[in-house]
Amino acid sequence: MTIPNTIPITDELIAAHGLKPDEYQRILDLIGREPTFTELGIFSAMWNEHCSYKSSKKWLKTLPTTGPRVLQGPGENAGVVDIGDGDCVVFKMESHNHPSYIEPYQGAATGVGGILRDVFTMGARPIAAMNALRFGDPEHAKTRHLVSGVVAGVGGYGNSFGVPTVGGEVEFDARYNGNCLVNAFAAGIAKTDAIFLSEAKGVGLPVVYLGAKTGRDGVGGATMASAEFDESIEEKRPTVQVGDPFTEKCLLEACLELMQTGAVIAIQDMGAAGLTCSAVEMGAKGGLGVELDLDKVPVREENMSAYEMMLSESQERMLMVLEPEKEAEAKAIFVKWGLDFAIVGHTTDDLRFRILHQGEEVANLPIKELGDEAPEYDREWREIGSLSPLAATDVEEPEDYGQALLDLLGSPNNSSRRWVWEQYDTLIQGNSLQIPGGDAGVVRVEGHDTKALAFSSDVTPRYVEADPFEGGKQAVAECWRNLTATGAEPLASTDNLNFGNPERPEIMGQLVMAIQGIGEACLALDFPIVSGNVSLYNETNGEGILPTPTIGGVGLIPDWANMARIGGATSGDAVILIGSDGSHLGQTAWMRDCLGRAEGAPPPVDLMEERRNGDFVRSAIRNSLISSCHDISSGGLALALAEMAMASDLGMDIDLSGSQGPSHALLFGEDQARYVITVPADMAGYVMASAEGAGVPFRKLGTVSGASLKIDELISIPVSALRTTHESWFPAFMDAPVAMAAE
Repeated sequence: MTIPNTIPITDELIAAHGLKPDEYQRILDLIGREPTFTELGIFSAMWNEHCSYKSSKKWLKTLPTTGPRVLQGPGENAGVVDIGDGDCVVFKMESHNHPSYIEPYQGAATGVGGILRDVFTMGARPIAAMNALRFGDPEHAKTRHLVSGVVAGVGGYGNSFGVPTVGGEVEFDARYNGNCLVNAFAAGIAKTDAIFLSEAKGVGLPVVYLGAKTGRDGVGGATMASAEFDESIEEKRPTVQVGDPFTEKCLLEACLELMQTGAVIAIQDMGAAGLTCSAVEMGAKGGLGVELDLDKVPVREENMSAYEMMLSESQERMLMVLEPEKEAEAKAIFVKWGLDFAIVGHTTDDLRFRILHQGEEVANLPIKELGDEAPEYDREWREIGSLSPLAATDVEEPEDYGQALLDLLGSPNNSSRRWVWEQYDTLIQGNSLQIPGGDAGVVRVEGHDTKALAFSSDVTPRYVEADPFEGGKQAVAECWRNLTATGAEPLASTDNLNFGNPERPEIMGQLVMAIQGIGEACLALDFPIVSGNVSLYNETNGEGILPTPTIGGVGLIPDWANMARIGGATSGDAVILIGSDGSHLGQTAWMRDCLGRAEGAPPPVDLMEERRNGDFVRSAIRNSLISSCHDISSGGLALALAEMAMASDLGMDIDLSGSQGPSHALLFGEDQARYVITVPADMAGYVMASAEGAGVPFRKLGTVSGASLKIDELISIPVSALRTTHESWFPAFMDAPVAMAAE
């Protein structure tokens, strides 16, 4: 039954809309009266955490967002960075965490759809997608169901739409049992002189609804995403949107064709909060009012109320301000693509947001206050104390190093993700130069003989919880390092900040300190944040997730003929460590996955060392001196060597003599700013001399040879055995019978 606009506004109704008493009082002060039911919904949508960033805005303003290549920073649908030759890359990362936990397939699918729209709304054709996924304990009763649904949703939407999924992450931890994370990234290519923004311009111009029809799916989705889960979680299922990738593909083509006509003055994706957010943002940014007539909105369900239409998050929809003389031409394009095109309102000069429904004015609100002046909180936060460093001598060495490496390779968090990425189309469009499994995805820039873009997504949540500042720095440094390992120049980044309840000072402290670390690293590495998303209240019944500030990055490869891969080694190549010997065992994957221990401080990040070592590696790659390259991160040197051996299908003979420190620290330590490179034997001396001249620490580890990974007398395992162990866990986990234990 449709709820009338005259429903009484009670304290219970206000609380159900996620508004605090002081926020409701602010509404009363702004409009001078009690809001209508529709107006209450509009304020709820615009002032929730998901849309307004009211807890994080103060700290987001401290991040570096500009640079010589940045054409558009945060504040638009996506960030834009110049890549030369009149082209630019448009990219962003966003979360769809809450919907994906409630309805895994549609939650993940519409997350992919939403981020793709953010990119092509700017006038860019999507060329790459990534996703960063985090699930609960593999033994938890719901984990396998969530993995299956989310992966199917990501693949189902991306594959059907026709964009390659080139990389990402999948991790498991019991802290995500009640709240999985689905962070979706997309990038596209556009012309630098043809970027489309959302700022409305001109009075009395038509406001046009484009795309699919409006239904009741997703009503209240943004508000739901701004609250903790509790035992009523299943009741939230109707707030999850339903996606149609084939309609979105048509919408992409129609929008890009429309943009060629000169008809578009401003355009905005209808994402979170749907028609409300898109109309308010367009008007507020342009200093204009907007009047909408909901009777003209295309709908697919009968008797929809104004409240439902304004808060629906039905997918594959856009809102546009149109050049009036281009109306017929624009409409013809959308009719050709089988999409709705309807003039549903116009811009005004009075800074009001007016909504008409069935001949009645159901909302009349100040648009700037809705769009730009949502509550902004300076929440109490508590500095997170630093943990003491863990001496390697305080951790027992493994009795069997070979078994320790196999245990690490076959663990849930370090095993191959092939089961996941083989469900994604990684090669569609024909420009992918690397498949998932390496350091970064690489896509050729169509229309150029040599140019390519690299993409990576990274964060180590256990580091962030142990030390949010260093963990924030490390997330940026690892993303920068993964791009560098392909030979790419890191250009810019996007962030997806996933945390628990910001009203708890310790959680707010994690967020603040992580942002401080991210900002310091981005500044030091010339890696500005140009877009992003904040997802808070990732808690269920008071149990928060691990703090997870995901960093997505884009890098430029001027000539992909000189690109490095993880598996490019040939027999006889020298194996060289760039960076220091491993020494840091605190918070390492080996301790967590093999010893069941989470102790000590995470590895510190020396940003000047990152830059120096990374610049050297990139230069060597671009001068064709390196046959393969891999950064050292989770799992340390041992895991990096094993992954390179499997990727090249060749063994290695490694000698640690002369290294400083105990063997378990050398092999499993996760010290930062490090790479393993392989170099043709006749160039090894030159590369090492160059490193010495550049002040870059290095060590010759050994030679690519044989069919086994041999490390001193400690490890000798055939590459085939490494691969069997590495590839086995995920398929076995997903084929196992579903546990019937209580959640």
